[in-house]
Parts: sequence; structure tokens; C-alpha cells
Amino acid sequence: MDNEELRRVGLKVTLPRIKILQILENSSERHLSAEDIFKALIEAGDDVGLATVYRVLTQFEAASLVKRHNFEGGHSVFELDQGDHHDHLVCIRCGRVEEFSDDTIEERQLEIAKQAGYQMTDHSLNIYGLCEACQEK
Repeated sequence: MDNEELRRVGLKVTLPRIKILQILENSSERHLSAEDIFKALIEAGDDVGLATVYRVLTQFEAASLVKRHNFEGGHSVFELDQGDHHDHLVCIRCGRVEEFSDDTIEERQLEIAKQAGYQMTDHSLNIYGLCEACQEK
């Protein structure tokens, strides 16, 4: 994503927006909280406040640049919206999040919506449990 993408969605190109977008793009973690992004900015020596991070993430969400997820624990995490649909496995002990895609699950959800008379426009599936590492503890 670049400056042109920000303009395309109607956002002015500002240094905080660019920095936050770069963190989301370059992080080894795909799901980041506002606090994670804020910490990365501080570590990089950038002077961007936490309120600005929240405001920019909300703007990015409204512009469909990021998706917000509310996993177990009640805090939001954000990931770049790269257009691919996927679901999530979430560890209830360590918070690890893994993505997966399954055509059978996708087809079944469409069938269920259709049987109930719904035209599905979006959905999310989060499976909660213990990751392999936490099962061994």
C-alpha cells in the first residue's frame, strides 16, 4: 500500500498515517492492537500519541484499509484488509492467532444463510481453544 492508496480512499497523506500503515505492512505479526502499533512508533522514535493511533485506525477501518477483530479478552486487533477472506483460530491462554481458509466451511455458511432466507453479505468465524504450545504447559 502506498500514498496513492490513502488518496484513493479519500484520506489525506499525513506522516502518522504513513507510519501506521508501514507498521501494519511490515510487522511480523498480522494482527496488531493499537497499543502494539503505539509501542512500535515509540521504539522507532516517532512522536505519535496513542489517541492519534486510535483515530487513524478508525479512519483506516472506515476506508476498508484495515479490518478490526475483537477476539477473546475484549481488546481490538487490526489487520490490513488484503481482500482475501479467512477465519481465525485464537488461543485463549497466550492469545496467539492463526488464520485459515476452508472452502467446505465457506460453502456450508452460505447454505445455512440461504436456508434461513438470508443473503449473506459478510461473516466471521473465530475458533477458540488452546494452541499446541499451551496444551503442553
